[in-house]
Amino acid sequence: MDPLLVELLRIRSSQLNGCAFCLRMHTRDALKKGENPDRIAVLPAWEETGYFSETERAALRLTEAITRISDGHVADEDYDAAAAVLTPDQVSAVAWLATVMNAFNRVAVTSRYRVAG
Repeated sequence: MDPLLVELLRIRSSQLNGCAFCLRMHTRDALKKGENPDRIAVLPAWEETGYFSETERAALRLTEAITRISDGHVADEDYDAAAAVLTPDQVSAVAWLATVMNAFNRVAVTSRYRVAG
């Protein structure tokens, strides 16, 4: 997967989980790798913009569904939409990335690590 997409998925999971530590770290990493600051700025509203490719949109949708799994299972609609665009290896990579990021977010949030300015 594209390293910039990986960082966007990390950022999006961290946004949804409210993890300031991971947001700061992965935003910095994305910028260092050349990500456009405008894309990071509109990431919470990715569905409403033309900034993201079909592949990125599919990966973001699946990442959000996995991150919000407490709302119920990943809906067939979300999985099928991702599988229609992503290869099986990419679907697997997104699923693992979302799972790991959610775990890291929860550890960071639980530890109450304060992110100072």
